[in-house]
Amino acid sequence: MKNVDVQDIINRFDNDKALLLPFLLAVQDAHPQKYLSEKAVNEIAQTMKISRSRVYSTASFYSEISLKPRGIHLVRVCANSPCENAGKALLLTAIEQELGITVGQTTLDGLFTLESVSCLGACYMSPAMKIDDEIYGYLTPGEVVSIIQKLRKEYRNEQIA
Repeated sequence: MKNVDVQDIINRFDNDKALLLPFLLAVQDAHPQKYLSEKAVNEIAQTMKISRSRVYSTASFYSEISLKPRGIHLVRVCANSPCENAGKALLLTAIEQELGITVGQTTLDGLFTLESVSCLGACYMSPAMKIDDEIYGYLTPGEVVSIIQKLRKEYRNEQIA
């Protein structure tokens, strides 16, 4: 597992404390397990000359930031009213069955983490989910299973190559 070079990321942001949120996201994205480790939190606080509690309070406020390791693929299911009314519960059940986990968990192989989020900003295509940076909409349970199976197959093929 590669180490995250917090100092390099801080330098890109010119150590501007007003940019703490985008900085935290950049450090998290640079980590293979897409989270802010204890070590990273300490380095951020020390280097930016801010308190650890400020780093933690900012990180824990935003659902996009995680303080625990996550999978290679982040599966986020929208839980707002339009998605709920359009069949989100059926999607979530299909995803949980396919992955063998529930919301907030990561698969044993570390490939997927399942999260529920308040809104993806995709109400126009409910029900929706986001995997990594891609939003999928107008979904059926069968489609979500196919998407997950495709990602799993792509990952296996990458490991073989």
